Amino acid sequence: MEYRKIKDDEDKDGAAVAASAADDIENLRRNNIAALGLGGGGSDDRSKWKRKSVVTLALTVLTSSQAILIVWSKRAGKYEYSVTTANFLVETLKCVLSLAALARIWKSHGVTEDNRLSTTMDEVIVYPIPAALYLIKNLLQYYIFAYVDAPGYQILKNLNTVSTGVLYQLILKKKLSQIQWAAFILLCAGCTTAQLNPSSDHVLQTPLQGWIMAIIMALLSGFAGVYTEAIMKKRPSRNVNVQNFWLYVFGMVFNAVAILIQDFDAVMNKGFFHGYSLITTLMILNHALSGIAVSMVMKYADNIVKVYSTSVAMLLTAVVSIFLFGFHLSLAFFLGTVVVSVSIYLHYMGKPPK
Repeated sequence: MEYRKIKDDEDKDGAAVAASAADDIENLRRNNIAALGLGGGGSDDRSKWKRKSVVTLALTVLTSSQAILIVWSKRAGKYEYSVTTANFLVETLKCVLSLAALARIWKSHGVTEDNRLSTTMDEVIVYPIPAALYLIKNLLQYYIFAYVDAPGYQILKNLNTVSTGVLYQLILKKKLSQIQWAAFILLCAGCTTAQLNPSSDHVLQTPLQGWIMAIIMALLSGFAGVYTEAIMKKRPSRNVNVQNFWLYVFGMVFNAVAILIQDFDAVMNKGFFHGYSLITTLMILNHALSGIAVSMVMKYADNIVKVYSTSVAMLLTAVVSIFLFGFHLSLAFFLGTVVVSVSIYLHYMGKPPK
């Protein structure tokens, strides 16, 4: 009897060990399947990867084509259409897209305190400031092309990173790391290198007026972006589409005022859509969708997507400009683009730990 009891205990222990080993093998098999992307978890990973890839591609194409479409929309070196009406349509389209997104939310989740459009004067009164800043910046981006080409604009636009970083520390009290400060210096050096002109008596390709406009645009964009982020984070539970809607409404109002001041006679005599072409329409769609793409990056991707998109967009703009506008890709421009890309990478990857 004692022997049988000992034997039964040994059989139970052996069965437990065998079951444990089987579980370990099964877990290992599942982990390997998930790692290879063959199981259910792998399907989710593949879905996230595809979504991130689509967002990255969309942001890259939209960013690189923005400057190209603006330059391409000119005829004989000038805009035949009213740039104020184009800006007005951009803000209107953004507003419509925000409403469409809200309609889907209302249909699926109902109207709540955080996603309803009705609001208080205290909440709305803060939006005219960034809307006015974006108005000036968006108008300047048309006139800066009198002094820079599309690839040069794509390079100088990265000065926004410097202004945004400095204003983050001054306004939002977000400390910058030493790596980020070094990245700012690299970025300025890269922008300058890309603008070197060895084949002319002028050291830089872009004249002083172009640099001044680029710096003003960077300051306006940086301040407007930081101010808008401060507004949105003041009430984090508020639906972002509602906040965007009110920002775009004021953008429409200010652009309507700009039309009255700058282009009223032209619009009344020639019509609102005078001078519009397929390229102008694509440019307006591009500007409107760029804002949507950035919000998708914030939701579905990460900072590295912005790094890759910005870097690839600079080179892509230069390559396309070679065929469309006869742009000469110099060694200085290529090296400047590389330095700017490295500085952007360092800026986003060198954030101080929270």
